[in-house]
Amino acid sequence: MNSIAGQDWFSKPALQRILGLLNADGGEARIVGGAIRNALMDMPVGDIDIATTLLPQDVVERAKEAGIKAVPTGIEHGTVTLVADGEGYEVTTLRRDVTTDGRRAEVAFGTDWQADAERRDLTINGLYADGDGNVVDLINGLPDIETRTVRFIGDAATRVAEDYLRVLRFFRFFAWYGSGRPDADGLRASARAKDKLSTLSAERVWSELKKLLSAPDPSRSLLWMRQSGVLAQVLPETEKWGIDAIHGLVAVEQALQWPIDPLLRLAAIIPTDAGRVEALATRLRMSKNETNRLIQWADAATPDAAMAETALDRLLYRQGKEGVLMRLKLALASARADVSAGEDAMRKIARLSTLNARANAFVKPSFPLSGADVLAEGVPAGPKVGEVLSALEDKWVEGNFALDRAGLTARLKDMVQG
Repeated sequence: MNSIAGQDWFSKPALQRILGLLNADGGEARIVGGAIRNALMDMPVGDIDIATTLLPQDVVERAKEAGIKAVPTGIEHGTVTLVADGEGYEVTTLRRDVTTDGRRAEVAFGTDWQADAERRDLTINGLYADGDGNVVDLINGLPDIETRTVRFIGDAATRVAEDYLRVLRFFRFFAWYGSGRPDADGLRASARAKDKLSTLSAERVWSELKKLLSAPDPSRSLLWMRQSGVLAQVLPETEKWGIDAIHGLVAVEQALQWPIDPLLRLAAIIPTDAGRVEALATRLRMSKNETNRLIQWADAATPDAAMAETALDRLLYRQGKEGVLMRLKLALASARADVSAGEDAMRKIARLSTLNARANAFVKPSFPLSGADVLAEGVPAGPKVGEVLSALEDKWVEGNFALDRAGLTARLKDMVQG
């Protein structure tokens, strides 16, 4: 029998205490989902979710009696978060779907483990483990864990119709856990439901895309998304631009140990058109920070490999570090992916590597003067102050930031008196 009993995360006193609490006096609780999947695949275990036959109010009462904090994070859907030793554990009452419309489901609480398992999405996500660590497989998920097969539970089309977000989840989990080709039934159901993705909230779509793009290597999944028409549905910007750059980017990330950056990967597969990028960010309701990074990238110039390092510093100051650095990284990935790799190509790669390192370490210097300094020299308040300050800043930047406050003040006096 498969067991996770010996794993460190399962032995945590807080988790064992909660399982003991929920399994007492006629209650039954099992760990479910991602923790079991990752444990069996020898991958790091993150959030630990628990399913129980107890109703939410009973979970809350038991927790309070045991001195464990209970937070009703989704109590209308049967979920209570129990906090023990500083860690949160989501506890959800067993459920079965009453009605679904492709976006949300009306559920009823129950005590039937089989019904609870069958309403879940993928076989690798539908495994349980009891309080002793024994894995309980009600949907034939263990063979798929062994073969790294991402497959819907039961009929793929039915699972997708219950929640169209499962189309994107299918490709996201394939990116993270899949091997070989995607399951044919899942691929077919996803392709047929692609038009329904427009009914989903933009936040849910972007959340799934970002998780997919955060996989160690999402290139195979993106390929199958393109083949099925799903990619063009959620990211139409890629349709004529293509996804070929992803493979080279992943290769350089792994070779140079760059941290995975889903926005950089997104930039690799969309056109460098600021207007389209802004429209994309608005459509997917990206955060302000994400939007600004992508627009900076779209607006930035791609540094030439022959550029002097001081010229790069000036470019970084004027156009912003984030956008220029993204341009440099993509240029370096493209250069390294060039299979011809002759002597000139190798020199270009070496130079781009140097520029990338310099850009990565760049700290934007602070201009030493302010409007108050200009006013102090007798320039009247108004637009002229900004014009003088801007002209001085230009001189300072063109001089590679060498002028200090005293030198700039002297220039300011000359400008005003002249």
